[in-house]
Amino acid sequence: MSWRLASRLSVITLAVIVVILITVIQHNRATPSSPSSSSSGTSTSASGLQGTDLNGTPAPNFQLTDQYGKTVSLAQFRGKPVVVTFLYTHCPDVCPLTAEHLHTTLQQLGSDAKNVAILAVSTDPKRDTTAEALKFSTEHNMQDYWHFLTGTQQQLSPIWSSYSIYAQQQQQKVNHSSALYVIDKKGNERVYMGDDFDPAQMAGNLKQLLKEN
Repeated sequence: MSWRLASRLSVITLAVIVVILITVIQHNRATPSSPSSSSSGTSTSASGLQGTDLNGTPAPNFQLTDQYGKTVSLAQFRGKPVVVTFLYTHCPDVCPLTAEHLHTTLQQLGSDAKNVAILAVSTDPKRDTTAEALKFSTEHNMQDYWHFLTGTQQQLSPIWSSYSIYAQQQQQKVNHSSALYVIDKKGNERVYMGDDFDPAQMAGNLKQLLKEN
């Protein structure tokens, strides 16, 4: 190898290294630092709540029928923190677990449980009747602790859309978004939590919102 070729290769190698370094530096500047999180990987919002910050956006109101045949609206719970989730009664896996975790959350709240509301909105209008909603609620010890809300396709679809929920029935299952919206006393969306939420973190969120004016 001639000294000219060796020199040229050295220059090229150095140039490549410089390009790589510049790319790494720019990437690190462009990528925001990750939010602080708990051991379960749930991020902490600016207000200290656990979950994805929703910036206090007003929660879309809705009105449906619960497991006892009573008309229930989100707006009627102003003055209480509210958890809104989306489930269906024939779900074989995620929905029962979500119900169990919400039951655990209420147990951890103790006497404060009566001061919060949980609304489970159906994602299966064809099969989620009032009777099925009550059966599912009873199986998971939630019959007197939440409102499992059912309705027609025409009633439910706009609610799914307003909360960015995908719901599509495929044979005996319903593919749907798993989401829990934590809403404050004023009716504003505060944080979003996934179906893998920690009941202790959810209870902590609700306790914090109970202290707010």
